[in-house]
Amino acid sequence: MSLKGMSLLKRIGVAGGTAVLGVGAALATTQGADASSHTLQFHMVRSAGAVTAKCIPHASAAVTIKSTGPVEVMDVNLSGLPKKTDFDFFVLQVPNKPFGVSWYQGDIETDSHGKGHGHFVGRFNIETFAVAPGVAKAPVTQHGSASSNPAFNPIQMYHLGLWFNSPKDANKAGCGSAVTPFNGEHNAGAQALSTRNFTDAWGPLRKLG
Repeated sequence: MSLKGMSLLKRIGVAGGTAVLGVGAALATTQGADASSHTLQFHMVRSAGAVTAKCIPHASAAVTIKSTGPVEVMDVNLSGLPKKTDFDFFVLQVPNKPFGVSWYQGDIETDSHGKGHGHFVGRFNIETFAVAPGVAKAPVTQHGSASSNPAFNPIQMYHLGLWFNSPKDANKAGCGSAVTPFNGEHNAGAQALSTRNFTDAWGPLRKLG
C-alpha cells in the first residue's frame, strides 16, 4: 500500500475514533443527567421585604435536595446573616405575601460568622402538597392559633422561606420590627430569605419529580 493510502486510513481511523468518543461522551452525559435528576441544587435570595428595607445585603442560602425514593433529604446552608441568630424555615405556596399555605419545617441558628446549616428529611419534590378534606377542630395551644381549619383541595407547595425568629433581631438587622406568625409561638420577625427568584407557579421543588 502506498504511503498516501496508509495516511488516508490513519485519518479515517482517527475520525472513527473521534466519532466513537463523541457517542460515548453523549451517553455519559445522558446517564449523568439521569442520575442527577434525583438531586436538585438552587439558591434562596433576600426577601422582597429585605430588599425594600435595604437590610442583610449579603444574605443568601444554597440548597441541595437529594431524593432517596420515599423521602427527600434537604440541606440548607445560610451565609451573610447576623451572627448567632435564630431563624425559622418554611415550605410555602408562594414566596411573597400573602404566602398562601405555609408549613413550618424547622429552625436554623447562625454561628459567629453569620452562617448556618439546616438538615431536613421530608417530601420536597413535585408531590409536596397540603390538603384539608373537611373542617375539623384544631387545638389552640399558641396565641393566634385557629380553633378549626378551612376545607381546601390539595395545594402544591414548591417554595421556601426563612424568617427571623424574633422581631427584635430583625429590627436590629435593619429589617423592621413587624411581627409575623412564622415561628412556633406565632411571634416571629420579618422574612429574611425566599425563593422569589423563581416564579410563583414554578417554585424550585417542582423541578424534582
